[in-house]
Amino acid sequence: MKRREFVQKLGVGSAAAAWVSGASAADTPPTPHAVSDHDSAQDSGHDHRPVKGPLASATVSFGQWKTDVPLDRYPNASPTPNNTHLVIPHQVTIKVGGTVNFIISGVHQVIVYAPGTKPEDINTSLTRPTTGTPSGVPLINDPVNRVYAGPDPSVFLAPTPLRDRVEAVQFNQAGRHLVICGLQTHFLDNMYGWVRVLADDGED
Repeated sequence: MKRREFVQKLGVGSAAAAWVSGASAADTPPTPHAVSDHDSAQDSGHDHRPVKGPLASATVSFGQWKTDVPLDRYPNASPTPNNTHLVIPHQVTIKVGGTVNFIISGVHQVIVYAPGTKPEDINTSLTRPTTGTPSGVPLINDPVNRVYAGPDPSVFLAPTPLRDRVEAVQFNQAGRHLVICGLQTHFLDNMYGWVRVLADDGED
């Protein structure tokens, strides 16, 4: 029986036929699939259209290590008095679909609220406890208009302290978003900032 007849009797397609005949996947070039915006946004549950231009992303330092007094963190020291409770810059601007990269230094939690929310709107009496080391520290848990809450920062402190990380957060709604530190004492110490999201920056 010839190879073609054998493959036809198996009832397999061209990809399987290549495998049966001994051809590798590298020998058969893939056929590109044109993904429409509808396919991307609806069918797969993800929108893979590129976000371009100068307002596609911004960087915010969320807590900083102070150097007014010389600080040596070797091998992995993170002394609390040497960390600030600041969001720098206090406001950044991106466009819809863009990302803010929060560079977190210290024990902080990023929480983002929808446009229209002001610092005085946050109910600081609504809290949930940290679950790691230390445990029981109050984290603000006001769900009204909240669109993002970062992980419990205490879980990164044991067994080996990790107080420096990055959280990339995408913004899909135009307007001015309030960003606060979820540690109750830090927010009460005015640790908050803003992300201004533009509907269109004119970049194709």
